[in-house]
Amino acid sequence: MLKGLTGLSTKELKKLLSHVYKNELECPIDVERIARVGFQYKQEEITSALRGLDQEAIRCVLVCVLAERKKQEGAAFYRNTP
Repeated sequence: MLKGLTGLSTKELKKLLSHVYKNELECPIDVERIARVGFQYKQEEITSALRGLDQEAIRCVLVCVLAERKKQEGAAFYRNTP
């Protein structure tokens, strides 16, 4: 079953995006490159979602995922507010 990047926390996604912006994560990604930036424990999720993409595409995907999460978190906040 395809889970995309749901297995990564928002904090982890931001850290991964930071590595991309700083050119610390070489693209296209592979297991070794993911391990170099400390994400070997999430390599399956990351490679299944981002394998074969160039740096710009990875950056776009991560920004979109973070934006969707922010939108959902905001909506959840307002649903729970009296």
